[in-house]
Formats: sequence, structure tokens, C-alpha cells
Amino acid sequence: MKTAYTGENDKRTFKEACASVIPELCEKDARVVYLDADLMSCIGTYKWGKDAEKAINCGIAEANMVGVACGLSAAGMKPIVHSFGCFSSRRCFDQAFLSGGYAKNDVTILGSDPGVCAGFNGGTHMPFEDMALYRALPGATVIDISDISQFEDVLRQSVDRPGVKYIRFPRKNCVKLYEDGAHFEIGKGVVLREGADAVIFASGIMAAKAMKAAETLKNEGIDAAVVDMFTVKPVDADLVETWAKKTGAVVTCENHNRIGGLTSAVSEVLAARRPTPLEYVAVEDVFGEVGPQDYLEEAFALTEGHIVEQVRKAIARK
Repeated sequence: MKTAYTGENDKRTFKEACASVIPELCEKDARVVYLDADLMSCIGTYKWGKDAEKAINCGIAEANMVGVACGLSAAGMKPIVHSFGCFSSRRCFDQAFLSGGYAKNDVTILGSDPGVCAGFNGGTHMPFEDMALYRALPGATVIDISDISQFEDVLRQSVDRPGVKYIRFPRKNCVKLYEDGAHFEIGKGVVLREGADAVIFASGIMAAKAMKAAETLKNEGIDAAVVDMFTVKPVDADLVETWAKKTGAVVTCENHNRIGGLTSAVSEVLAARRPTPLEYVAVEDVFGEVGPQDYLEEAFALTEGHIVEQVRKAIARK
């Protein structure tokens, strides 16, 4: 796989990717169907979906939407459902758990604007716990998207992947990490940068910040590797162990509460396989708040500077 990281934003947005890939999947496969909780205009699918037979607006009733999707799966369909991350996780978790996972129905659940990406929608719309919820669902696949090309490929794969799939991603644009048309193996991390002194495992919007932090650290004489751990469940345990052995210092970065997300997943591997000094950049045990994303990133300690500081701390503990 070729990376395309320059530090610049992708010219496309995730909304544009949704507007392209979801209709493509519905038209390509007669069994793919799309359900939304009255947010098609927010995710870019309204122009197509308002007249499409395979697009269903379930209204502001997310739990019912997931229940309908699971019923469609039981009837042989391949449903994709979307709402904001807060509603795609905690509001409909019982339906995803029982009608989806427990009943062995296959459904792809999209949660947009997770964590601080919710911005001015505020604390009620700011899920810091969504990955923890879905990681607790037996057999689920949990993905924190880092790049638009990654989103397109993962979404195309997910409709044919069994079980409950939870995919979290922003609605706007992000730093471009990969070339257009890149292919990803779900369950495997992607090494974005080699390094010998420490390894940074990052997911979602934090992957690009980790790359910037690694550049800053390089100027200090610290050689940090960066791994895009976009699949949080099943986490790539072999890669975690390999890089812990290589570097002896681990830092995790996520736009999520440190409890139950990437930090927990990596910690579990290290504790079982290779105890290693670990520091993290993640949200503490708090609720969200209202504000622009740059303010929220600083308020919740999710910046390049915080990553640099934690890498120094991890190395000092070797």
C-alpha cells in the first residue's frame, strides 16, 4: 500500500464519499439497502436517497432503524445504517446487541462525527464511549477511520463482512494519508512511519496528528514509529507485540475515552504478551462540551503537542 501523507487535507469530504459509495453499493448489489435516521442531508446522501427505492428514512428513531435493519438482514438483505455517532451507538445499542449480534444478523452501522468532531453540536452529541460499547459486543468489528480512501475501501468490504460492523468517521475532510484506491485489510494495522525509539498506535483523526508529532520528535533526535490502528476490534495483536519489542515504548492516540477504546485494546495485548511502558493521548473520564474542534482538541488534550509529551514520558520509563 502506498501512503500519500504530506500533511495536507484531502480535497474531498467524507460526505462526498458517502454520496458516492453508498449509492454505488446499492446499485451494484440487489441486497444492499441504506437506512438513515433523518440525516441524509447531513451525510450527503439526500440528493440520491430522496427518490431511491433502496434508501429508507426511518426518521429520528435510531433504535427502530437498527431493528428494521436487523430484520432486513434476517430476510437476506445487507443493510447499511447511518446516524451521528452518539445515536448510532448508545441510543440503539440494545437493538444492535440483541437483534444484531445475538441474533447473528449482519449490519453495517455508520457513526459520523465521533468525539470532538461533533463540535458545536455539543456534549450530548459527542460520543467518547461508542467504541467501548461496540467492543463489548461479541463478534463485532469496530473501526475508527483515519482517511477518506480508507473509508471508501472499508465500507465496500463491510457490506459482505459477517456480524455487526461499527464504523466511526468525521463528516468533513481530513488529512490525506493514503493514495486514492488504496486497499486495507480489516484487522491489520498500517505502518505509516518506521522508528526505533517508540511506537505510536493511533486511530481516526489522531493518526495524522501522530505523524506530525513524529516529525517534531525527529527534530529532537527521537525516532518514533507511527501505526494506523484503524481496526480497534479485532485489534492487530501481533503488530502491537512486534512494535513493543522493537521500540520498548508505546503511546496510544484516540479521539475517544481511554476506557474501552484503542488504549484499552493495546493495553490488553501488552499485559498478556509483552509488558511495556505505555502512555496515552485520549479523553479522560469526562463528558463532552460545546465548541469549535480546535478548542475541543486542546481542552481534551488531543493535540500534536500532547502526543510529543507522552512519547517523551514513555521513553523515559524504558
